[in-house]
Amino acid sequence: MDPALIWDKLFLPLARLCATMCLGLLAASLIESLHWTRAIAKAALPLARLGRLRAPSAASFALAFFSPAAANSLLAQAHSRGEISRAETIFANLFNSTPSVLVHLPTLLSLTLAFLGARALIYVGLVLSAAILRTLATALAGRAFLSPPPPVPEEKEENLPLRATLKVALRRFKSRASKLVLFTVPVYCLFFAAQNAGWFAAAENFLAESGVFSFLQPEAAGITVLYLVSESGAALSAAACLSESSALPTREIIMALLVGNILSSPLRALRHQLPSYAGMFSPRFALTLVLTNQVCRATSLALAAGTYYYFAF
Repeated sequence: MDPALIWDKLFLPLARLCATMCLGLLAASLIESLHWTRAIAKAALPLARLGRLRAPSAASFALAFFSPAAANSLLAQAHSRGEISRAETIFANLFNSTPSVLVHLPTLLSLTLAFLGARALIYVGLVLSAAILRTLATALAGRAFLSPPPPVPEEKEENLPLRATLKVALRRFKSRASKLVLFTVPVYCLFFAAQNAGWFAAAENFLAESGVFSFLQPEAAGITVLYLVSESGAALSAAACLSESSALPTREIIMALLVGNILSSPLRALRHQLPSYAGMFSPRFALTLVLTNQVCRATSLALAAGTYYYFAF
């Protein structure tokens, strides 16, 4: 393979991914060692109690507003110590949908505004509404399926000197970072090889040619196809061109972008999200978390798209 391709498409993205995950893991280790989990959780406890989620899950939710990677690391550590069950880990990961979207909202909004102008507010609003729906639905589902958390006894926490606390955090970080890299690097390389072998392109082309976009106008279907076979920038460029020329009404453009978002997300999650999850959780559990997350994401976006279709068409 071309060395430049390996450097640009494999080494640099993998290095950024590992660096982001290690920073999140380090932040989670510091929070754990400094006993800040309960303090951070207080902001999210009312909503977490609705879903019968424990303090680590509430802390992860609050932390996700600043760093989704650190929030996932906190969940992984709580699960490995037995503080939260496997089921609660799944619910807590879904519970973090709203803060995870809000972290990337400024980037998404600025990008879509550049192409679509005021129409971007509709698209971004629907994406955010779907995330809020996932968080609220997760809280209700947790209340239905999780057992109530036991009362947390007041514990007198050992307050170590700051230097000793930092040493503990660094020791925990080193022991966990090795596992993170051990699983993340080979999984990422595997999916990089699959991508360059054309497997993902074949799946995307199959979806593009399957005729599932027959409910859209041909021009709108073209936007969805671009969303599938390339990055979102190409689809947004096409949407902007068709919008400026009045070839498509706003409702068709928004629907095309939503459908493209729904269909392209699972394949991109396997390429980018699964390697990072595999470094924090066991490979099988990581796949369970990614698939559950994507099914719920697609369902909530489909509900948002269906609601918009009903009222706009």
